[in-house]
Amino acid sequence: MSASTPSRSRRSGERFAFCPAPGGRFLRLFQAAALGLVLGVASLVSPALAQSRGDRAPQAGDAPEAGPADTPANAAETRRGGPAAPKDRRTQLEGLFAALKAAPDARSAQAIASRLDQIFNSNDSTAIDILMARATVAQQAKQPDLALKILGQVLEIAPDDLGARTKRVTIYYQRDDYGAALADIREVLAREPRHFEMLYGLALILRDLGEEPRALTAVRQALAVNPHLEGAKDMEAQLTLTVEGRPI
Repeated sequence: MSASTPSRSRRSGERFAFCPAPGGRFLRLFQAAALGLVLGVASLVSPALAQSRGDRAPQAGDAPEAGPADTPANAAETRRGGPAAPKDRRTQLEGLFAALKAAPDARSAQAIASRLDQIFNSNDSTAIDILMARATVAQQAKQPDLALKILGQVLEIAPDDLGARTKRVTIYYQRDDYGAALADIREVLAREPRHFEMLYGLALILRDLGEEPRALTAVRQALAVNPHLEGAKDMEAQLTLTVEGRPI
């Protein structure tokens, strides 16, 4: 970044270091271009809060979740003290999201969030693994154009790959390409409305675009999924004061 480029100060507690915010004229252009995407994304995030509020612990008499059938190999592995057959992805996600909401502290929440990240980034394709590794190397080498090109190749092969989309959101956000970032956030939330990292990223974009009420809604939805999300509580407090004012 050159010395003449205005720098956006990083607010306390925020984990995303985004690049300079556009000036007044450019901000209006961003707002006009992104308004449709903002409205579309907003229509997706409400179910996340409703679903999160609807979470409950299993009750007596509930039917057990369907899991993979036991096999001789799995039984033998269990007898040896090794891991049992893995649960299917949906069952794992439901259990992890429930545990995340009930996590007693930030350290426990981070461990659960890391496991969710592993699931979101998992796939059954060696080719995608190689491409994702190359995209990470390009990103670390400060070659965002190359990283975006590789991530585009991943999404051509696997449009539902959440890991590629979330990585691309970060790059777009760092380049102040809010329209492209919002488009990918919408795709992620359409597939997983409880993706708290994308809900938080959405809140940051909306705040930068001057959409504080929508930003407040998004950050509250992120906190409903992950109450210990770093930086989100401070952001909620700031936005609450801006949008709703001080309590009487």
